[in-house]
Amino acid sequence: MSAGLTVAGGTPARAGEVPEPITTSAPGAQVELGYLGAYETGQFDESAAEITAVHGDTVYTVNAQAATVDIIDASDPKNPVKVGEITGTGVANSIAIREDGLGVIALEDKDKTKPGSLMFFDARTASATVLGTVSVGSLPDMVTITPDGAQALVANEGEPADDFSTDPEGSVGIVDLPAEVAAPTEADVRTADFREFEEDGSKTMPDGVRVFGPNPDGDLPVSRNLEPEYITVAGGRAYATLQEANAIAVVDIAAGEVERITPLGYKDHGQAGNGLDPSDRDPKDAPTVNIGTYPGLKGAYMPDTISTFSAGGTDYLVTANEGDSREWGDFVDAARVKDLGEDGLAPVCETSPLADSLGDDRLGRLNVITDLGLSEDDSCYEELYSFGARSFSIWTTDGKLVADSGDEFEQLTAEANPDFFNSNHSESNLEGRSDDKGPEPEALTIGQVGETTYAFVGFERVGGIAVYDLSDPQEPEFATYFNNRDFSVSVEDEIEGASDPAGLLSKAGDLGPEGITFLSAGESPTGEAALVVGNEVSGTTSLYSVIDLTAGGGDDSDAGAEADGGAEAGADAGAGDDADAEAGNDANAGADADDTDSRGSDGNDSGSKGGTASASSEASAKDAASADAKGNGTKGGSSGGSASGPDGSAGADDENAGSLPRTGADLGQYLLIGGVAVALIALGVIAFLVTRRR
Repeated sequence: MSAGLTVAGGTPARAGEVPEPITTSAPGAQVELGYLGAYETGQFDESAAEITAVHGDTVYTVNAQAATVDIIDASDPKNPVKVGEITGTGVANSIAIREDGLGVIALEDKDKTKPGSLMFFDARTASATVLGTVSVGSLPDMVTITPDGAQALVANEGEPADDFSTDPEGSVGIVDLPAEVAAPTEADVRTADFREFEEDGSKTMPDGVRVFGPNPDGDLPVSRNLEPEYITVAGGRAYATLQEANAIAVVDIAAGEVERITPLGYKDHGQAGNGLDPSDRDPKDAPTVNIGTYPGLKGAYMPDTISTFSAGGTDYLVTANEGDSREWGDFVDAARVKDLGEDGLAPVCETSPLADSLGDDRLGRLNVITDLGLSEDDSCYEELYSFGARSFSIWTTDGKLVADSGDEFEQLTAEANPDFFNSNHSESNLEGRSDDKGPEPEALTIGQVGETTYAFVGFERVGGIAVYDLSDPQEPEFATYFNNRDFSVSVEDEIEGASDPAGLLSKAGDLGPEGITFLSAGESPTGEAALVVGNEVSGTTSLYSVIDLTAGGGDDSDAGAEADGGAEAGADAGAGDDADAEAGNDANAGADADDTDSRGSDGNDSGSKGGTASASSEASAKDAASADAKGNGTKGGSSGGSASGPDGSAGADDENAGSLPRTGADLGQYLLIGGVAVALIALGVIAFLVTRRR
């Protein structure tokens, strides 16, 4: 990964827009994100904006706090307005809309262990007319529609009761959809369950699928343990993440059955490029960015969101590796490393390579999985396993790892905003989540901008969206990162007793991205690609522009980069746009011109594929000269002073060089003008003398 820091400045012009969004981009990045607008619920940390879907100019956002779906008019993307809501029986968890306007909402029963439902509606009508419902499994957590529009697929998570008194089965629901905009019937519902993977079933559970914990119901231990989280579709099969089991279930849609379960394995945090910062107290209660490798520490990928794309005729899966623990009743599968050896837990083996890394400033504060890494006799932990991989991964459809972003998420967020590295979402702090799951990548979508396919990954805790170029599935390349968050506002610490809680929340920006919807240029109300983001902590549904820099344009007010100051030179709007196209977009090369590695790691820089990058004086000079050549960089046109010459050696005073002859043609013109002037003076003198003699 290569990244150069660019921070925007200015005054917020729209609700929820922060004055200085955090942005960082790779040199030569062909895309960047900018803020458009947001609908704000004013609800803090209530899951008031989660999953989004779009039909035409209307955005539909799951509002779990109100148990509804908000209907938002986004025809003016800089001023989205709520125009209605959809209410059903139960709590809305997820939404999807077919191209023709057939919409479906996944509804959880008020008792989440009981069967839920799918409610269908007509997105073509202003009031989103409800068409009907069908019953599905317990806790339908995510719903999607197959690319051909023939089926709705639902992940029935089947979580246990909070006190673990009962644990329903997990499953994948398959609902055959009518060709017209109408609700299906109960006869159209099929269920792909996991019963064939039980001990007496016809299918073998592969090693590495994590099935664990109590079974209060006493039967179907596999079916009750596996909990489908998220679904994507490729080639007639559905791929459902089994987050806690660290696996993916493959469902044959036509047959209506789970074909196989693929374990994902574990990430080696002892390997160069796979480092992490595992402590919020390093050293001695004084947190600092400290990304390093730890031989003997593994990370369970445990993906939440999953998506798919195709390259070279091959389908690939993409996962956001969030991680998740189980805490139901008295059962907890997580413990801090420093607590191992207490309360009935085994200690770390004295022979473990981690034995000397157990202090709070290293691994002592890290939450790890208690049922993995034990020695053969269960007497001590030979290895430790943490929750999530702090990354995104690309897989083949049969579960082979193709690429992983390694420690790039922590590296790039540390570079972009070191004072709030691994901050929590509800409050602003330094390293508040290092001891848990770091930036916590959760939201994910895939989209094509121009000819390039990108992954957009949202960080639930520190916030923001990272964009990766997927042109080469084996070497995905970081493009840009954008975070519309004001870290000077710590909402959780300030909202109680605040005179204007909604205003405080608005000032903070976007907190806790939960779901991302990609809009192509043809689908977007702006005419260029865009993202719609549901932010569960700030309760905002935000729209971001996805600016194709290869197209030579972009809205400079939204790009989030006031780089070369071209706008300062352009009093008229036309000149300002040209300035951005030629100079402003180059800000992403790293305008701070700092050649030092600002990641703050403990000297271990092997975790980055390409290291950090900053703009050299030569690059800055060329950019400024380019702007000047286009007529965009007049005096003051660059925040660092204009520069000329290929080596960038000319200083800020080089603006005066414009009055001097620079070529042979220029010199000839000066001599000609000078000669004419001398001749005129001579004639004047002669005329004066002649007149005087008369």
